[in-house]
Amino acid sequence: MLTVIYILGLVLFIYLFCSIAYLLMVAIAGMMYKEILPPETDQFARIAVLIPSFKDDHIILHTADEVLKHNYPADLFDLTIIADSLRSDTIRELRRKGIRIIETSARMKARSIHAALQRISDDQYDLVMILDADNVMKTDCLLLVNRYYQAGFKALQCHRVAKNQQNKVAMMDGISEEINNHLFRLGPQALGFSAAPAGSGMAFETGLIKSIFNYKPILENPGEDREIDMQLLIRGIRMRFIPDAYVLDEKVASQDVFENQRMRWMEAQLYQVRRFLSTDMKQVPRGRQYYNKLIQNLLLPRSLYMVVFFAIVILVGVRYITGWNLFFPVVGWWLSLLLFFLLTLAIAVPSRFYSGATMKALMSLPRLIVSMVKALLRIKKDRKEFVHTPKTFTGMNETSAP
Repeated sequence: MLTVIYILGLVLFIYLFCSIAYLLMVAIAGMMYKEILPPETDQFARIAVLIPSFKDDHIILHTADEVLKHNYPADLFDLTIIADSLRSDTIRELRRKGIRIIETSARMKARSIHAALQRISDDQYDLVMILDADNVMKTDCLLLVNRYYQAGFKALQCHRVAKNQQNKVAMMDGISEEINNHLFRLGPQALGFSAAPAGSGMAFETGLIKSIFNYKPILENPGEDREIDMQLLIRGIRMRFIPDAYVLDEKVASQDVFENQRMRWMEAQLYQVRRFLSTDMKQVPRGRQYYNKLIQNLLLPRSLYMVVFFAIVILVGVRYITGWNLFFPVVGWWLSLLLFFLLTLAIAVPSRFYSGATMKALMSLPRLIVSMVKALLRIKKDRKEFVHTPKTFTGMNETSAP
């Protein structure tokens, strides 16, 4: 029995060592990376800004007003709201503002976007920008997107930052967003890999995004951003992360909403791991881009790493109280992994979050870890319905972006 425990422990240790070594490597690369902006240009792309909105009546008018005020030539970008289950008075007000409305009952973000793309011809716009109903582009966002597009980049991810920090949960979610930006966008980009899409604040060459959403399985995938990532890999296209193109994104402020959101993300990740066994993936060259994406999809969510390490610390206590030696390798190696994991997170968190407010927000971490475990237990293998994350915050957190 003890031999089996040692073998299982060794397998877990190897997995944790490999995954944390990867994360630490990209964290250090991101810390050292300096973005070189493409040259300035006097060419301006025609941009379609698409916002899928599901029951977001309380926020979509504010979002639309912010888009219309954006500092990009007004005759070169159009705003389209994809209205799913919006009230009739909201739709009337949006139309009064001169905004194009596409009404749908798709009840899935991917299907809503697909419905809008079907009404766009390849030569009508050069770029398609996808925002969520709560997203607000900060000054120069589209100008920077255009600058990178004119330099030849076909898939672009803007820098999403927290729009709200009204409580501990929202602040922790905002910190998590920035860790993701560092570990899955900035760091990989520094090493020559493709940045990962974030689900919104994304811009694509029109023909490219239309071809991606013509892939029928994406229309049944609640995690469409992960499928976009896979389709870019299949096509050999790297997504470019733009560190200075800021998009304010509402962070969840409720533990229940946090749990539902993380459940949806974990379901999408499990689906994507299975995608690597699909027939169409056989055509993808087994190079560094392929293996980087495979490794990213095999990583645990960060909160579950914390669950694992919490269990290890408990077992360390049991060992010293009872004398039972359940560890292989020795305890010091496990604790070293924990220290390297914490170092990785410390590097990935922007310096502006090193504050007393963050220390207070960390007090909510145990509750959020419990929510992650509950979300893990609620996972469905083939969920078809979209798990909606309600949006309510219309304020502007001007301290979010440096």
